[in-house]
Parts: sequence; C-alpha cells; structure tokens
Amino acid sequence: LAGAADRNAGTYSGGMRRRLDLAASMITEPEVLFLDEPTTGLDPQARHVVWERLKRLLGQGRTIILTTHFMDEAQRLCDRVAIMDHGAFIAEAPPHALIEREIEPIVIEAYGYGIHAWFDTHARRLAARAEFSGDTAFCYCRDPEPLLATLTDHPELRVLRRAANLEDVFLKLTGRDLRD
Repeated sequence: LAGAADRNAGTYSGGMRRRLDLAASMITEPEVLFLDEPTTGLDPQARHVVWERLKRLLGQGRTIILTTHFMDEAQRLCDRVAIMDHGAFIAEAPPHALIEREIEPIVIEAYGYGIHAWFDTHARRLAARAEFSGDTAFCYCRDPEPLLATLTDHPELRVLRRAANLEDVFLKLTGRDLRD
C-alpha cells in the first residue's frame, strides 16, 4: 500500500481495503490474531504476500485463528484444521493428516466428449471412489495406473492427475451440493 499512502483510504479498491484491514489488525503485534476470510477479494499476488506475512507471524510464535473457504489457504497456512458442516465440527486434525485419513491420495479429473461412457465403463470399476460434478469426473485412487491406461483409448478426453488436497476432503465430508 506504500504507493497509495497519500490517497484517502475511501478511494482504495476492495483488495487494497482488505490489505489495509489486515495491516491495521497486525500493527499492535497481537499474540493472537483472529482473521475472517483474510484474502477474499485479493488478486493472486496480494494473496501470496498476505500468506508470507502470516507465515512470518507464525514463525514469530503468534497464534492465528483463521476462517476461510479457500481450502488451499487452510492447507498452506494452518497447523490444524477444523471442518464445520451445518454449524458442527465434523473433522479436525493437521491438514496432511486429514488428507491421509479421509481420502485416496491421487485424483484423476477427466472431462470432454464421451466422458459419461468412459466413466460408466472404467471409472466406477477402477477407482476407489468416483463421482461427477458438472461435466467433470473425479476419480479417487490409490493406484491410478490402471485407470490412466484406459484413457489412452480416449484422446478426446482432457485429463488432470493430481495429489488429493484439503478441498477434496472438504467436498467428500460435506458434499458437493450448494448450500444457502
């Protein structure tokens, strides 16, 4: 915000106001910092700067209580995560422990023309757990190689192989349906 220090804060963009709020909350160097959705509305660069600042505070022995809907943020910043559903805690542990305990380690995402036929023929049979969200098949695997081998016959499908993450755990535990 140094480049905008001479401007009235009322003229700041939403992201700049969010950074100002965060800076104001840290100015007294509190031992415990409560943050509610601290990176909402920030662009990726600003979000990463905020993450680095928060990690620095954690490294100084500060305690941060963080609420967020961004599971990548929780996975990156938190020593412990509590997942709530309908106002009740349904899981609590370090992020890596939740991932290891709750979900298969590899996720295959596939989409494109013919995805439903491929899913019915192969995904249900070869994945430990498989589901659709929109037009994307999510296949959760311990050993993804047999499933990936079936995809060589389907060049029309787009495929992403990735490690399972905290968002996968959240969606497994709370479901994919939209909530009020």
